Amino acid sequence: MLWKRYLRPKSIAEALDALTASRGRAALIAGGTDLMLDLQQGRRAAVETLVDITAIPELQRLEVREASLFVGAGVPLSRVAASREVQTHAQALAEAAGQMAGPQVRHVATLGGNVAHALPAADGAMALLALDARAEIASPAGRRESPLPALYRGPGQSALAPDELLVGFHLPLRQPGQASAFRRVMRPQGVALPILNAAVWLARAGAHIASARIVVAPFGPVPRRALAAESALCGQPLTPQAVDRALEALLAEARFRTSRYRATAEYRRHLAGILLREALHTAWERAAAQTGGPRSEKEE
Repeated sequence: MLWKRYLRPKSIAEALDALTASRGRAALIAGGTDLMLDLQQGRRAAVETLVDITAIPELQRLEVREASLFVGAGVPLSRVAASREVQTHAQALAEAAGQMAGPQVRHVATLGGNVAHALPAADGAMALLALDARAEIASPAGRRESPLPALYRGPGQSALAPDELLVGFHLPLRQPGQASAFRRVMRPQGVALPILNAAVWLARAGAHIASARIVVAPFGPVPRRALAAESALCGQPLTPQAVDRALEALLAEARFRTSRYRATAEYRRHLAGILLREALHTAWERAAAQTGGPRSEKEE
């Protein structure tokens, strides 16, 4: 048996009580698309208690709350991708959620699971990072918010404590002149994980980039933004020369590695330029559509 007890709490308080009582021998399950494979294939030790969180209403909420968009950790990827609110305020997240795995998996896999599994190139997590999302976490001590990078210790190693529950994500609402985009490349057969992905958010100030957030993954053992590339773009018009400088800065700090099952480090470096350019130009054009500003030099 892979577990001994199965619980289905109806509230966050009940779920936390179950986690506390298990003393680290429980596992949270929602979609289970990663957890069940890990248990069946021996990549995770058998657990004593499975705590099914799909009946907790707060984890299923997807709504605009004053100055932020809240996406519950238990919201399935298919619902994230189809949400008008997500498409309006966080288009990179809608695109990422819509490209992961296949339709059957997207109907059950959750955004919270995509983050909690702590893979360094999880599509949904990378889009959230570019969108400056903050995670809401519940524990017996209360609730707190955390930046996305703080949830990772290493590849597949979550920083969430055994008695903590990921409630959802708070994303800033999109303002005029702001936009985002997501791009990925994966193998046509076999492993559904990305060879490389790129998420970009930017804000325009007339014909220049006022600020930008760039995530290309897997960038290293844990997710992080390409800060040098962002700095190279800020205050610049989106010209081929500006993008070349940003790519040069990104490649200088990236730690791409060769994967036996997916791609070589050299191929990932090649893809980084393609995906960065596509995501930047798409986000720029989306921001221009809001403001009526000029398009990129590439398009003029």
